[in-house]
Amino acid sequence: MDDLIRNKKEEFKFTGIEKLTSITIITTLGFAFINTIWAVYMDSFIHSIVLVGFFSSLLTLISFLSYFLFIPLIEKTDKSKIYGYTLLLFTITYILFAINTKFYFFVLLAFVFVILNTLRVTSFGLIVKDKSPKESLSKNEGIVYTFANTSFVLGPLIAGLISSKFGINTVFLLAALFVFSGFILLKITKIRDGNIKKKTDDNILKNFKDFFKSKKRILAYFLRGGVNLWWVLIYLFIPLFIIRNNMTELWIGYFLFAVAVPLILLEYFFGKLAGKIGFKKLFKIGFLIPCILVIICFFMTNIYIILLLLVLASIGLAMLEPTTEAYFFDISKSKEILRFYGPFNTTISINRFIGKIFASILLIFLPFKFIFLLFGAFMFIMFLISFKIKDIIEEKRN
Repeated sequence: MDDLIRNKKEEFKFTGIEKLTSITIITTLGFAFINTIWAVYMDSFIHSIVLVGFFSSLLTLISFLSYFLFIPLIEKTDKSKIYGYTLLLFTITYILFAINTKFYFFVLLAFVFVILNTLRVTSFGLIVKDKSPKESLSKNEGIVYTFANTSFVLGPLIAGLISSKFGINTVFLLAALFVFSGFILLKITKIRDGNIKKKTDDNILKNFKDFFKSKKRILAYFLRGGVNLWWVLIYLFIPLFIIRNNMTELWIGYFLFAVAVPLILLEYFFGKLAGKIGFKKLFKIGFLIPCILVIICFFMTNIYIILLLLVLASIGLAMLEPTTEAYFFDISKSKEILRFYGPFNTTISINRFIGKIFASILLIFLPFKFIFLLFGAFMFIMFLISFKIKDIIEEKRN
């Protein structure tokens, strides 16, 4: 009888991934609130789409440098502790954003915001990897991203409604509440990640050179970056496009809600499929879909059709978001991951910088619709790069 009870307890014991997904749902809801109104919030201080793009580009440069600066900290510290501290500091930062009215204090908080995001992304990604068996990595990435994007479905709707009725500052306070709740849940679940190196890699220049020595890592770097290039269009420029077309913040919420729906419906499926058929086919199709649809947007004049096409493009992104990160882990040796996962994530910053700076320069000389051709070209380049990778099928390898 005791054995039966013990077995039942084991049966209902949450795994590390299940604990992470429960935390992800709560914290990502807070981050989704901020992503929804962030461009509009910056615009309230800067009052120019072009200058918002340039300032946002500066933030991405700071993020890029911080990924390399924090390599020793990531290597020698329990990743769950880093993740917990970032959630707590995000809570404080969001509250300060809510009460701030000064431009220079906004700039300071924005710098803190991007540095914290560097630590959050790196620590959380490593926890997911360390809690996943090698043969289940792409599937688990799909699970985590699916639950995260569930929050990105609800978050924009809630943030759009609240900001239109009560103002953007209230959204920051609500986000702080959810992120702090995630911090409490992290403490309750007692997740630990003891994958620590005693000897850290402190030489930033050497880390940079060694990372880019590998052709496989470079290709993975570009492909992961292509995903983040796309989100620059969706989360920075399209919200401003909506506002400039005399639509309210609520429409931003509707749009970002719709963008996330294909992600939550399909990411787990595509993550699991990648383990069976390999990554290359998904990468090719995943980049080709947004490439075609965003170029079609250039020829459209009806804003509702444009928004619909961009929502449909998320089908391609569902093939890419969980799989590009899993691909990096699969091509990396275990001893390299702590050292190189942070540098790998600089692709987020550098490609967001490229997207923002190129789009901002373009808007100085050309109408907004030419942004669609620019991002179509970006996606086509990623489609071509997809042909160069060495395919990996996780289930055959294990």
